[in-house]
Amino acid sequence: MQTDEVTAFIHAQRDLFWFIPDSGLDRISNAVLVETILNYGSLDAVRSLIALLGLETVAREFARTALATGRRRHNYHELTRHFFWHVFKRYAPQCLESTAN
Repeated sequence: MQTDEVTAFIHAQRDLFWFIPDSGLDRISNAVLVETILNYGSLDAVRSLIALLGLETVAREFARTALATGRRRHNYHELTRHFFWHVFKRYAPQCLESTAN
């Protein structure tokens, strides 16, 4: 269940979630939220996401979806994946320890 702040954030970033009907915006998972904002959001949107969810939550979601071993595909752009891997390696390394890169 999303907090009111996360729901408001999603509505403020509505153009990034064009593929989700209005009725489904309140059911967006953290994985979809993190992936969409990191891939397509502005730097301000990334900062807001980290302020809302916390750096460790964002880093863990990123590691779980983008860096998981055994996954052949992920939906992150290669440059986005590379950049945020380095960011989280620097500022939240404990969240990346269980993944191999």
